[in-house]
Amino acid sequence: MKEKQLHSKNKFLKGYNFDDLIIKNPSLKEFVIKTKFDSLSIDFSNPESVKELNKALLFTYDKITNWDFPDENLCPPIPGRLDYIHHLADLLSLEEEVTVLDIGTGATCIYPLLGVAEYNWSFVATDIDLDSLDTAQDIIDDNNLEAKIKLRQQFNEQQILKDIIKEDDLFSAIMCNPPFFKSAEEAQGANKRKNKNLGNNAVRNFSGNNNELWYVGGEKAFLHNYLYESSLYKKSSKWFTSLVSKKENVESLEKSSKKLGVKEFKVIPMSQGNKVTRIACWTF
Repeated sequence: MKEKQLHSKNKFLKGYNFDDLIIKNPSLKEFVIKTKFDSLSIDFSNPESVKELNKALLFTYDKITNWDFPDENLCPPIPGRLDYIHHLADLLSLEEEVTVLDIGTGATCIYPLLGVAEYNWSFVATDIDLDSLDTAQDIIDDNNLEAKIKLRQQFNEQQILKDIIKEDDLFSAIMCNPPFFKSAEEAQGANKRKNKNLGNNAVRNFSGNNNELWYVGGEKAFLHNYLYESSLYKKSSKWFTSLVSKKENVESLEKSSKKLGVKEFKVIPMSQGNKVTRIACWTF
């Protein structure tokens, strides 16, 4: 079966040049190994090597020279995150000036960083966790991006857009990478299964604090709450979008969207290797 590829505009479509990446991030060098096929790679079950690789990938952009965050926060895979940005750019191809609201930006602030670096978009980024926002603000300051990225804190974990969107806000799109799991226990179980598949039971190759990994009711509950709240802010954004990991959640979301007056609902398939996901997009 042919492996599905990244977006055609993704700069990492053809793989990694580790010699160049080590120049961008010298700390990567100690984690690079030679495979049995005599090519260079890293141990993807080692969280430290994964972090240094993704730092190097991010540093291939001239606008980004610093990216530090605590180990307990998720380390986002840059190529996959970049795909969401490119698909959003396709959706917004007629927009001259783009401003995006990123829901749940996390400590890494990854979508705003990539959106600014790749397309020079402007961002408002939100999170419920103050420590994550503090780290994100440090990253913004370290890269002199204060004019392009603004942060807002969500104080109510039951809300997504409420108390975030202001009366005079007008976004080109809202983007979101929602929590997948219903509870901390479910998230920990997925961690164990993933490590077992990687052949490493000793360490987790991805971290994540509570609000990054789980939401009461899981992905479905989050998406339906988001959809409902979007109907309260129809004129605040041209497009509302979200990653959706489970196909059945898209079907449920589309069905509910019709009842809320959504004019157009589309699904953008997105996949890297064997991992298949999708972006749900709707507009009023």
